[in-house]
Formats: sequence, structure tokens, C-alpha cells
Amino acid sequence: MTEKLVIENVSKSYRETGILKSVSFDVKDGEFLSILGASGCGKTTLLRILIGLLEPDTGKITKDGSDITHAAPDKRGMGIVFQNYALFENMTVLQNVKYALKFHGIPKAEAEKKALDMIKAVGLADHIKKYPKNLSGGQQQRVAIARTLALNPDIVLLDEPMSALDVATRLSMRKELKGLQAQFGTTMIYVTHDQEEAFALSDRIMIMDQGEICQIDTPENIIREPAGEYVQTFVIDNLQAKVDSLSKFINGRRGG
Repeated sequence: MTEKLVIENVSKSYRETGILKSVSFDVKDGEFLSILGASGCGKTTLLRILIGLLEPDTGKITKDGSDITHAAPDKRGMGIVFQNYALFENMTVLQNVKYALKFHGIPKAEAEKKALDMIKAVGLADHIKKYPKNLSGGQQQRVAIARTLALNPDIVLLDEPMSALDVATRLSMRKELKGLQAQFGTTMIYVTHDQEEAFALSDRIMIMDQGEICQIDTPENIIREPAGEYVQTFVIDNLQAKVDSLSKFINGRRGG
């Protein structure tokens, strides 16, 4: 797999406190990379730097061989799905998806067709005239994903997009997200604090703590060879605790 994105020695500080400390990694073309860590580890700051909403203090970001460190967000070929979906409440599903397209010089008829095709791709063809308040959390997330994919970005960034969903909806959305990635061949960078989510979705996982990368590897290799105490306690032990809790619940039900 070729390198789609290369991050070299990126640092960011607020009031002399280091949020990111010389972070370096790459993202492969077509890869699903999760950035996993607890609140305050620097993962959202890193995401905002990648999309161009924040400037790094030091470092370089290269995409497809071109330096985009200081490029405007709309010149990076990236799209983002925010945690709260950021939908316009006064617009229908179709209008929400079409909205971003009109700023890219796409003719009205073509924009409508693109929006409709993407809405169908995320399974919302029967909801195009509905407003966000009339949609479930999972449906709102699909609108946000459709709006982002309609712009045909090279890379999609997702900032904890499933944190507000119930368990059943989250499981369903994982399958849909992976299906959409396979369908469109999009490189995805997924920020989460949920270990189970990262392991279920990712080709590789980048684990962060206190502004630094603890380990970046495949889920299988991380389980087989955790790189240090933090990875063991935050990732492996937490996953094992969830498995044990589920097993206990199932055995309890059988015993009842």
C-alpha cells in the first residue's frame, strides 16, 4: 500500500503545555486507521491539524507527495464527520447533502443527482424530505457521512461519530461504515476513545497518550505484543474486561 498521508514531527502547545509532542506517522492509501486514546491525549487536536482547522507549531504534513501543512481546509481534499454531525436543522436530508456541493462550482442538476446517489448509498432514500429532528441518531450520522462523501474526498476524518448512539445502532453503523469505505475506496482516519470500536473497524490502530504515540500497528499485533504498560492497561485489559463482563452476563442468563 502506498503512503497517502505523511505526518512528520508535528507538535502543538497551548500556554506552554505540550498537547502534541513531535508526532510522526503515515496513513496508507485506502486504509482505515483509528486514533485511539483517552480524553486529553491529543487525538482531536491532531485531527483538527490534519483537516486544517489548527496550525501546528512545528512539523510537516504531506499528502500524495505535496506539502499541505499550511493549506486551507478546502484545498486539502479531505472531509470530516463531526461528533455532533453539524447538520442544518432548517434543511431536509437532501438539502443538507446538497449544501456543500454548491460551494464547489457543481451545477445544480449535477449536485442534486450526486446528493441523491449518496443518500441512496447510505440507505436514506425514503427520508430525503425529512428534517434532522425527525431522524434517529443513526440516520443523522448517515446524512453527515453522505454529505462528506458527496464531495468525493481522498481522505475522510471522523471525530467520535458514534459516541452518542445506542449499542445496537453503533454495531449496525460499524458494518455500514466499512461497507461504504470498501465501496468508495476512501482512506479513513477515525478518532475514538472506545477500544472495541477501534479493534472492530481498523486496519491499523494508533494508540496515543499525553500527546505521544505509544504504538501503531494492526489490531492482531497490538494484542500479541502490546508496546508498554499503557497499551496493556488501557487497551488489552479494558478489552478483556468487556469480554469477561459479557461472558458473565451470558452465563447468568443461562443459569436463570
